[in-house]
Amino acid sequence: MKRTMVNALGNEVGKSIVLCGWVHRIRQLKRVGFIILKDRSGYVQCVVEPELLNTIRLESVIKVTGNVVISLNDYGPLEVQVEKIEMLNQSEQPLPIIVNQADLDVQLDTLLEHRVLGLRHPKEQAIFKIQAGITEHFAAFLRKNGFTQIHTPKLVKEGAEGGANVFKLDYFGETAYLAQSPQFYKQMMVISGLERVFEIGSVFRAEAHSTSRHLNEYISLDLEMGFVENESELMALETDLLRTLMTWLGDEYALELRRLNVTLPTVPDEIPHMKLSEAIEILKNLYHKNELEGDLDPEGEKLISKYIFEKTGSDFLFLTHYPRAKRPMYTKPCGAHETHSFDLLFRGLEITTGGMRIHDLEALKANMHYKNLDPNAYSSYLEAFRYGAPPHGGLAIGLERLTAQLLGFSNIRRTTLFPRDGQRLVP
Repeated sequence: MKRTMVNALGNEVGKSIVLCGWVHRIRQLKRVGFIILKDRSGYVQCVVEPELLNTIRLESVIKVTGNVVISLNDYGPLEVQVEKIEMLNQSEQPLPIIVNQADLDVQLDTLLEHRVLGLRHPKEQAIFKIQAGITEHFAAFLRKNGFTQIHTPKLVKEGAEGGANVFKLDYFGETAYLAQSPQFYKQMMVISGLERVFEIGSVFRAEAHSTSRHLNEYISLDLEMGFVENESELMALETDLLRTLMTWLGDEYALELRRLNVTLPTVPDEIPHMKLSEAIEILKNLYHKNELEGDLDPEGEKLISKYIFEKTGSDFLFLTHYPRAKRPMYTKPCGAHETHSFDLLFRGLEITTGGMRIHDLEALKANMHYKNLDPNAYSSYLEAFRYGAPPHGGLAIGLERLTAQLLGFSNIRRTTLFPRDGQRLVP
C-alpha cells in the first residue's frame, strides 16, 4: 500500500492507509494507547491496543497501517485507528536530547553535538525551512531581474581578499587555497557578457576567532552586475530584495514563523544611509566611543543601529564610503581616501558588504600596488580586464547572519546546520 503523508489524511477519511514516521509521544491508558507519529509534513494521533506499546520507544521509526477517522484531539481533527505496527528501526534509549517538549532545554554545545536528533524538534526544523526560503527567494528574485546563477571553484590559486586569513592546502604539489569569496569569478562572469550573475555557496575564512557572529565556513549570497553607475543602484536592489523577501516569508512560512514567535521587520522604501565617518562622529559624541577609526566594532554597530531605529524606526542601515585602506584592492576608490562601498547593518549586525569595483585594468593594477600586492600574482584575474570590462559592482549577504538576525538568535551557530569554527570539525 502506498504511503500517505500526515498532511494528506483529510482526503483519506474512512479509508485504510499506511503511515511511516517517528514516534513523537507515547501515552498508555488502561484500555487504550496512543502514539503521536510525526513525518515531514506534521503530527497525527494514532490509537493502538495497549499491548502494542510494550516494545515501542520514543523516536523509533515505525510503519503504521490503520483507518482514518474524524476525532478532534490536540493534534488535529483526525486520528488513525491502528490495525498493525511494523518496527522499521528502534531508537536507543535514553535520548541525549528530549525533542518532544515545547522547547529544547539544552546548551548550544549539546545541541550541536547531537544535531540530527535535535533537528527533529519542530522549532529547529522551522529555522532551516525559513533559511531555505531565504535562498529560494534570493534566487527567484534575481532570476526575475535578469541574473544568471553561476557555480564557481572553491579551490583557487589566488585569494580574493588578500591577507593571511586563507586556508592553504596542497594541490598536487602546488599551494592552493579555499576560496574566501567568489569575487574574482563573479567579476569575470560579468565581463564575459552575462552582465548579471549570482551564486549561493560556501566561503572560507581562516580566522582564529571564537565569537557569536563568526564562522570559518559560511554560506554567502553573492551577486554582481554590470553597467552600474554607482553604489546607490546596488543598495536599491538589495532594498527591493529584502522588502520582497519579507512578504514572501510571511506568505510561505507563516507556520514556521509562528512556531518561532517571529515578527518580520518592515523594510522601508529607502533604507537609511550615512557615511561611515558620520557614524563614527555620532558614536564619539553621543556614546563616547573614541577608539573607532576606519570601521565599527560590534558595540559600535549595535549603538549606531539603535540610534537609527530611534530616529527612523528602521531595523536596517547602510553605512557607506569605507576607507580605501580597509577595503579589498578591487573596490573602486572615491577620492584619495574613501571608496564607493557600503555595509548593511540589520538590527545591530553587519549582514552585507558591497560596492563598486574597479573596471579599468591600469587603475586596478595601481590599486594592487597601493595595497602592496603584486599584479603578477593575479594574472588570470587581470586577463579578463584586458578585453573590455563594463562598470560593475556587487554585494554579498551572509546567510547565517541574516537568518539569525531575522529569527532573533544571538549566536549564528543556531542558524548553521553543522558549524565550522575553531572548535568544530564534526559532525
